[in-house]
Amino acid sequence: MKKIKKNDMVLVISGDDSGKRGRVLKVFPEKDKIIVEGVNMVKRHRKRTQKMAQGGIMELEAPIHISNVKLIAPKSNVPTRVGFRVLKDGTKVRFCKHPDAGGEEVL
Repeated sequence: MKKIKKNDMVLVISGDDSGKRGRVLKVFPEKDKIIVEGVNMVKRHRKRTQKMAQGGIMELEAPIHISNVKLIAPKSNVPTRVGFRVLKDGTKVRFCKHPDAGGEEVL
């Protein structure tokens, strides 16, 4: 189980886009990379196809390493580290480690 999942809100903590917040669009667990909405934009030259009537230069999000982001706790809206805990019923859940997030907020 990875610490960051699709549709999580994250804060970029290093790189050119540090300080930006965005939603995770895709996760590549085998490469430890993620694609974040509006972060690490690159320009790609695209040829005209039947799907894309107009070709040209397009801006797309490129993957960034998972270590360059911090998860934002949904309830308290603070960047936090993530831990795992097994509940009494046997399910494994993620929880916030930040004290301002209550420390016990389950994600």
